[in-house]
Amino acid sequence: MTMHPLNAALAAFFCFSGAAHAAETAPATDKRIAHMGRTVASTEGAVRFAYPGVSVFLRFEGKTLALDAASTGDKSWLDVIVDGAVRTIHVAPEGGRYVLVDEAQPAPHTVQVLHRSETWHGTVTLRGFTTDGRFAAAPALPARRLMFLGDSVTCGEALERTPPGPKQAVWWNPRVSYGMLAAEALGAQVHLVCHGGRGLVRSWNNRTDEFNLGRLYQLAIADPARPEPWDQRRYAPDLIVSAIGTNDFNPGIPERAGYVAKYVELVRTLLRDHPRARIVLTEGAILDGEKKAALRGYIDATIREVGDPRVSSVVSRHYPGDAADAHPTRAQHAAMAADLVPQLRAVMGW
Repeated sequence: MTMHPLNAALAAFFCFSGAAHAAETAPATDKRIAHMGRTVASTEGAVRFAYPGVSVFLRFEGKTLALDAASTGDKSWLDVIVDGAVRTIHVAPEGGRYVLVDEAQPAPHTVQVLHRSETWHGTVTLRGFTTDGRFAAAPALPARRLMFLGDSVTCGEALERTPPGPKQAVWWNPRVSYGMLAAEALGAQVHLVCHGGRGLVRSWNNRTDEFNLGRLYQLAIADPARPEPWDQRRYAPDLIVSAIGTNDFNPGIPERAGYVAKYVELVRTLLRDHPRARIVLTEGAILDGEKKAALRGYIDATIREVGDPRVSSVVSRHYPGDAADAHPTRAQHAAMAADLVPQLRAVMGW
């Protein structure tokens, strides 16, 4: 079985001497920490982020590792993956020091900290890491780069739900969403640029004054009270997948000409910003029947009007969620990735 490039990189440790030394602290912007996803750095060495799936990767040798973090909300969760073992921690609004590793003997470890939550759950700040040992050089991330544009499905909404009871923020998990699973299968890093309830021209409730996809794409943090711009030069994807439309079609089928014009505008922006990327449009998993057929027609019209060989489409099968929620389940996300990966391989020649 071939090891995923990221895992292979993380498996290659530096060796250290056993000499005792003082605790070492690395700010979140330290060059020994690798970042994946859209982040905003501060002059104090912290990083802030809000999109789901944003991750930091590091390696160290020692007995302990602690993280200093905070959130602007009370619904922010992180997955901490240490040597392949996963646990989930809640980040308090007041911040705190979170122990990620606490072992009796020093040893080399690889760590990934992944943002489970969405922008509207809160903006997370990672200030830095402290170990009683030493940090190694930053792990190398895969050379291939993907970007997924979408809504709550792309964000991994409620895919780990355990009803009955009200929906919980901890049920979100982009780590096992179709986009991140597809990236893993393709040996690529990935950015998820998504927001629950939003569409291309309007939100689920027919509002047009919120941050919909064209605006989300331009931002590192899509907080209406404090939006942070994103410099597209910081990440050059090889492949961009746009899975938008479910929320646009929730109030009814939108007017064709205006919808296609807006999609053409977005696709031309993507082509301009990322001249080496291929762009794939798809309808997503929730729509079915008349609405799905209409969106497919709008996608086809967009591709014809753009008229660029770098732009194409793939088909998304309908996945109905379950009795508790229309969002796809964890198993359905795995099936969605399995559907998507062969189509993306064909587009890219991978």
